[in-house]
Amino acid sequence: MEQKWTTIVKSENKFFDMDIKGLTKCKDLILLFVRRTFVAKYKQTVLGPAWAIIQPFFTTVVYSVFFGNIAGLGASGVPNFIFYLSGTIVWTLFSSCLSSVSNTFAGNAGILGKVYFPRLVMPLSTAISQFIGFFIQFAFMLCFLVYYMITDAGVAPNLFVLMTPVLLIQLAVLGMGFGMVITSLTTKYRDLGMVVGFGVSLWSYCSPVAYDMFSRSQLAPGTLLYKIYMLNPVTPSINIFRYAFLGIGEIDWLFYVISCVTTVAVACIGAVMFSKAEKTFMDTV
Repeated sequence: MEQKWTTIVKSENKFFDMDIKGLTKCKDLILLFVRRTFVAKYKQTVLGPAWAIIQPFFTTVVYSVFFGNIAGLGASGVPNFIFYLSGTIVWTLFSSCLSSVSNTFAGNAGILGKVYFPRLVMPLSTAISQFIGFFIQFAFMLCFLVYYMITDAGVAPNLFVLMTPVLLIQLAVLGMGFGMVITSLTTKYRDLGMVVGFGVSLWSYCSPVAYDMFSRSQLAPGTLLYKIYMLNPVTPSINIFRYAFLGIGEIDWLFYVISCVTTVAVACIGAVMFSKAEKTFMDTV
């Protein structure tokens, strides 16, 4: 007579021990956490989801005035506002995925310590929830893009806009990968969580968000500094996004491939570290 086991004991020393099969059965749970994350973000705020537009709008205004007009770091040929807005919303998607996922264990210890479900549900749903705010910002950007196209302000969208889903998924996975690495380490080293915000801010200045890298002679293609700068995995994606919607800059496919390889590597490392940390995090958080 065949016996049906209700409990399976496994070794905890596996290199990679993540319940992928269980994850595929948790679609409803993922959607529930996506909704919870988005609602909780704007709960008890007067303006609610409007903050998704207000924050990048004022950031873009500051960049346009100080970096574009005063410092002269904006792009030539297109209005500074749409140039900075396009970079800001893409960077916000990446940075919000990184920052929110990096708080997975510490911020959800109450839930994770009471009931079992595939732990990868938490960072995955957190990263997906960031797309809601991005799509609001993206629609906001498209309104200005159409206006500048009508007024013949120099913007020239092209067929590379079809790459948008690939770029967004790559950036979200990259942010989630780094976030899983950080949240795994912060279960033992809480100091790391204190420097995430500061580190992300510094990273933004190492990316072409507040300035046009192609108008800087120090970053001219072919130079050593250009190659080092392009190794930043976020840089090629922002450049392609701007090239697709604004028609400025250029695409360096070699560094975009390197960026994709880096994304896969970081995501795999983050998943391995996450699977190791999830077994013992309740003892240290």
